[in-house]
Amino acid sequence: MNPDDECEFCEIVASEEPARIVLRSNEVVAFFPLEPATLGHTLLIPTSHIPDIWALDESAASSLAVATLSVAHAVRTAMSPDGLNIIQSNGEAATQTVPHLHVHVVPRWFDDDMGDIWPEKTDWSSEQKDEAQQAIRDALRDDA
Repeated sequence: MNPDDECEFCEIVASEEPARIVLRSNEVVAFFPLEPATLGHTLLIPTSHIPDIWALDESAASSLAVATLSVAHAVRTAMSPDGLNIIQSNGEAATQTVPHLHVHVVPRWFDDDMGDIWPEKTDWSSEQKDEAQQAIRDALRDDA
C-alpha cells in the first residue's frame, strides 16, 4: 500500500475516514459513497493509490475485476435491482472527481432518479469512425 496523504480514498483504506465498508481485502476496499446514486451503489478501490486506469497494472486490475464481480453478484442478491451499471471514469472530462481509481457498481431500477447515461444520438461520420478504428488498432499493435 502506498497511501496518498491528500487522497480521501486512501484515508478510507487506512481506516482514517468513516465509510460503510462492505468488502475489505489486501488489494481492494468496497464501500458506499456518501451520496449514492441509488440504494446499494458501491465503490470499489484498490488499496494502493492508483490515480486512474492508465496507472493500473495487470495484477491490481485482476484483483479489482474479481472484487467487482463479487460485489455485483452480492448487490443483485441483496437489492434485487432491475439492472446494474458498472461505471469507471478517468479524468475530469469523464467526471472523475477523486483522483484514485474507482469502480461504481450501481443497481438500477426502472423508476430510479439516475436517468440515461448515453446520448440519444451521435453525428460521427463513417470516415471518422474508420479513422478512430484504425488509430486504436495501430495503438494496440504498438503495445503488443
